[in-house]
Parts: sequence; C-alpha cells; structure tokens
Amino acid sequence: MYMKKSKSDLTFIDLFAGIGGLRKAFEPYGKCVFSSELNEYSKKTYCQNFPGSLVSGDITKINAKEIPDHDILLAGFPCQPFSLAGVSSRKSLGKKHGFKDRTQGTLFFDICRILEEKKPKAFLLENVKNLKTHDKKKTFKVIIDALEELGYYVIVDVIDAGKVVPQHRERIFIVGFREPLDFEFPELTDTKPQLKKILEKKVDKKYTLLDGTWNALKRHKTRHGEKGNGFGYNMADKNGVSKTLSARYCKDGAEILIDQKNKNPRRLTPRECARLMGFPDKFEIPVSDTQAYRQFGNAVVVPVVSEIAKAMVKCMRKGKHRIMITDYAK
Repeated sequence: MYMKKSKSDLTFIDLFAGIGGLRKAFEPYGKCVFSSELNEYSKKTYCQNFPGSLVSGDITKINAKEIPDHDILLAGFPCQPFSLAGVSSRKSLGKKHGFKDRTQGTLFFDICRILEEKKPKAFLLENVKNLKTHDKKKTFKVIIDALEELGYYVIVDVIDAGKVVPQHRERIFIVGFREPLDFEFPELTDTKPQLKKILEKKVDKKYTLLDGTWNALKRHKTRHGEKGNGFGYNMADKNGVSKTLSARYCKDGAEILIDQKNKNPRRLTPRECARLMGFPDKFEIPVSDTQAYRQFGNAVVVPVVSEIAKAMVKCMRKGKHRIMITDYAK
C-alpha cells in the first residue's frame, strides 16, 4: 500500500535533468535527492536555479546502489534505437531475452537498471511525440515491455502544451506505478494563450535578423514553395500560438520569427523562450544566448508537467486502485 505522506515527504530523482523543468514541477510536492546531467552548460543553469544542488555527470557510470532511495523517478531521456543483434544467441537457445538484453547500450537501459535496483513507487518519463513511431514502432514497444517487466503499470499520453503556453508542442509522457492506481492524465484547461503576451517590450537590436540571414531565409522558402512544399521560415502569429521551439533555434530562429514594423523580423530572446516554456521570469539564465536557446528548446513545458505532477501525487496519496486496467499502455 502507498503511505500517505505530507506535502514535503515525497522524494524524487531527476535524471537527464537538463535545466530542471521536471524538478521545478515536482518541487511543491517533495524533495529532490539526486540529479544527473552530462552537459556542463545545462548543469550551470541548473545549479544557478537550484542552489546547493550536487549534479552528477554521466549516468552510465553511476552505480544504481549509490543513488538515494526515492518515491518518484523523473527522466526526459534521449530517443535511441534498440538493437536485437546482441540477443540472437539467447533466442537460438529458446530463452526469453529480458529488458537487460533488449535495452543494453542505450540510455533508457540506465533508467531500467535504476528502477530495478531502487524500485520507486512511481516514475514519469518524457520524450518527443515521435517516440511512438520511432524505428517502425519497435523502440516504443521495447520501452513499454521493459517497464512492465520491471513490475510497473504503465499509462501513456501525448499532450499538446498549446492550451497553457503560446506554443504548439506535443510531447509523450509515460507514467508508471508499482500498484494499479486509478490514475488519469489531467485535461488541460484552455487558457487561450497568445504569443504577444510573452513578448518583451524592449528588445536589443542584436535579435533582429541581419540582411544576409533574412535574404537567405526568403530564398530558401521561395525555392521550396516552387517545389510545392511548405518548408521555410515561419512568421509567428502574435495573437495565437507559435510553432514548436527546438534546440536548433540558435541557428537562425526560422521556426518562430517575430514581425517588426519597418525592420527585418527578429528571433525570440532567451527570456521569451523561457516564457514560451512556462518558466517564471525569476528563472535565471547564466549562459550565452546560443546555449540558452538549446536549453529551452530541449526543456519541458513546466505548467504541463506541473499538472501531471499534481495528478500523480494526488493519486499516490489517495491510494485508490483501478478495477479495470485494460487501458494501460501495451
């Protein structure tokens, strides 16, 4: 049975932590007892915003036994293909190959080995929407099979953040519990977000595209338009939601350009990118613009994860079991 804990009693770990979006969403419900992130620039931003954090590096080199016990595992892990080449001998012997065989050599394997060793009550994993179809759907099947093999009841949903932030951003969320709890993903309230509400009033001219860059983008769009496809830059609708912010935004900002009167368009500022991802203005950005664009492009939308965290914690404290579990992921 799940123990009913007070608001601050739950503990969690933050793997592939990035700049701490998952942690920020879960902090109202407990304490982070372990963090891991390989990128030094991301670690700098993480530590600046979560003072006193000791962020471990390469998760593949960390012994799972040394990770503190915890209630919830959080991870936004990289998407990698799974190779079955290494299990051919076991298969020929008629032995079923388990998750260790199927996931070896991927970063998802490190999530599995920690789940196996520490057995937290729950987990939340986040990834791009295309995870479900990656490698002809083989990747997703291996992931779900491995998590269920480890004894978890798994629930999956794809959520678009466009109801809570002015950005169309679909991400897949995978939630697991060691007991078949009566969990449902939250239905986001449509706040009718508008891009113009997160734009800064005074913007440095360095964010305005230079003539060379702007002309190159126009030529690129024209070429693709002549071929009948829609590739090219995108002038954002200030009264609506933007396209998805990606880590490549640092290149030219083409996917989200802001129109300016009597000027070339501009790219978003790092602060505007932070707002687009739902980070509060008090969230500090101690790195260069290039690194900031990459970090926010790889981050989670905090308000979305906050709603999931709230639903997970409520479900765990309530401890109510499902009667039917046929709608769990397969």
